[in-house]
Amino acid sequence: MIPPTGPADTRLPDGFRVVLDRRTRILDDGAALLGGAPPRLVHLTDKARSLLDGGTITVADPASRALARRLLDGGLAQPVATALPRPEPKDVTVVVPVKDRTAGLVRLLAALPTDLGAIVVVDDGSAVPVAVPGVTVLRHVSAKGPAAARNAGLAAATTDLVAFLDSDVVPRPGWLEPLLDRFADPAVGLAAPRIVALEAGTTWVSRYEAVRSSLDLGLDAAPVVPRSRVAYVPSAALLVRRDAVGTGFDEALHVAEDVDLVLRLHAQGWRLRYEPASHVAHDHRVDVRQWLGRKAFYGTGAAPLALRHEGAVPPMVLSPWSAAVCALLLVQRRGATALAAAITVGAAERLSRKLGKLDRPRLAAARLTGLGLLGAVAQTGSALTRHFWPLALLACLASRRARRAVAVAAVAEGVVDWWTHRGHDAGGPGPLAHLAAHRLDDLGYGAGLWWGAWRHRTTAPLRPAGPGGARLSPARPRREG
Repeated sequence: MIPPTGPADTRLPDGFRVVLDRRTRILDDGAALLGGAPPRLVHLTDKARSLLDGGTITVADPASRALARRLLDGGLAQPVATALPRPEPKDVTVVVPVKDRTAGLVRLLAALPTDLGAIVVVDDGSAVPVAVPGVTVLRHVSAKGPAAARNAGLAAATTDLVAFLDSDVVPRPGWLEPLLDRFADPAVGLAAPRIVALEAGTTWVSRYEAVRSSLDLGLDAAPVVPRSRVAYVPSAALLVRRDAVGTGFDEALHVAEDVDLVLRLHAQGWRLRYEPASHVAHDHRVDVRQWLGRKAFYGTGAAPLALRHEGAVPPMVLSPWSAAVCALLLVQRRGATALAAAITVGAAERLSRKLGKLDRPRLAAARLTGLGLLGAVAQTGSALTRHFWPLALLACLASRRARRAVAVAAVAEGVVDWWTHRGHDAGGPGPLAHLAAHRLDDLGYGAGLWWGAWRHRTTAPLRPAGPGGARLSPARPRREG
């Protein structure tokens, strides 16, 4: 169970540096910052403005410490590696759960640095018992699941940090150091690398997975925060502070146990970081049936998560005005479109009144409203073809307008998704292949989502949410019967 208290010290040390995120915009000559996920406007005092040196803040006093923390936690700034004291490889125990994957285990162990504190392999009921010279091997006679295997290794660790690595990954050279750098912040309880493809793609599935794997969270560093751009990190590769995770993963979960851990750590006040400068390669599933099955399997995890952490994993997060605008646009009538435009203008005008401190409040309000509307439209298009495709299919059978809306959403969202992810790997697919694979990806996930909701007899993972905070449960959740 996660301990009832979070980090003992959240103060950034002197010399800690943060730099404004590349997407953060400076407004009114530094009077305010616009950025983060979701987008927010942060007003800066004259003192705070003086602390920004070319977009960089170096912690040196209480004022710079507070500003750096605020921008860091809000996603408006990212940490920069410095010469500050931080853990070393000898402070890390690597835990590898494995079941009937000896070749992958050998490949993984060969890629690990030699100066680690310890390596613990947990054999979770392999048909042929695992034996690795010079490595601690714990054995479960019968399989207990990945969560239990990781927890067994965690219990055997004595170092301050524990790295969980699945047996189908291979860390790239230099993977550990960027993750260790994140622990110079005493409030960081978890850091995760970028998961990349192990081999170059040769089929349409492998080329798609190279740029759009569910495990690959992109090119940009970010705080891991529920409902944000990076809302989870996969357990395929994680570095955690042992004191933060307690006994570790919830063994009652056989899917989404990594997301559950993230949500519980966040609820305790730990900071969680995604660090794409660290690369760990994953042997992606490229057989079409296995690939679709895995997508559906991921979808089944939404229901137990939604029951444990109310509002933390909604299919959509929309403000009332943006939800109304999207609904009106789906009607596809001139009057509805005009009303949607009027609502948008009204929302921008109301927001501008709250931004009176800025020199040009209407311009800032228009930017924020536009970003919010674009995000809402993108979420709606994605939800139609992913979370709610069974309902969209039924609507298409009855309505020509529904068919047109779904067709536009399917093509537009797929093309935007290809454009957004095209630079993630040089071997990615072209737009048409990406579009087709992306739609299958969504069909698989959506099928699993609805099956999980039916199995748990709940609509919780299907209910959109407003922008208010989710209710996260820090304790071990109840188990469904």
